[in-house]
Amino acid sequence: MSDEQIDGAILFGDLSGFTALTEAHGDTTAVELLQRFYALASAALCDGARLVKTIGDAVMVFAPTPTAAMRTARLLRHAVHLEQRWPSLRSGLHAGPVIERGADSFGATVNLASRVAAQASPGQILCTRAVVRALTATEFVFRPLGEVRFKNVLEACEVFELVDGESSSMVEVDPVCRMRVDPFKASHHFRFEGATYFFCSARCATAFAATPRRFIRLT
Repeated sequence: MSDEQIDGAILFGDLSGFTALTEAHGDTTAVELLQRFYALASAALCDGARLVKTIGDAVMVFAPTPTAAMRTARLLRHAVHLEQRWPSLRSGLHAGPVIERGADSFGATVNLASRVAAQASPGQILCTRAVVRALTATEFVFRPLGEVRFKNVLEACEVFELVDGESSSMVEVDPVCRMRVDPFKASHHFRFEGATYFFCSARCATAFAATPRRFIRLT
């Protein structure tokens, strides 16, 4: 099978805290959530982007341009944000040459995009200068976060965060299962050492009340 090198952009998006969610709510809930996540990712593809593969709680997308990749990332984050009792999405993008073999994509561009996604906090969309440079004078606004050194990457990489209304939305995170919680609608909350924690359910609130320090370390 011959390899083909093409220019494009890679997007990785993964659900933050998915392991904690599985532990708190069980395998059946986790599998159902993943199937829904994959469907949302497929529906968010735009401007020629395609879903390369799913990797557990993550998706990998190839887009022919950085603009297509960023629009897909923003649409996917919005779709995840609309889901009730879900973890947050964190995303990373990089642009450059990609080796295509069959339906899969490989190379340094893919590796760096994965590293950038791992650097993101829940709800963040991060990208490299290669992406920002290609999106100059478009609808996107970015905040520079400085240089980051990633494991097994020789050169330091400049990282940027997409800035928009959704990235700054006020949400709380259930410290037990890592689901997003609207503090104004949460049915359960618990006060501990001067801080208030919000929960998706009585089950998570009870688990936290029994051993709060176990979960505070994870937030």
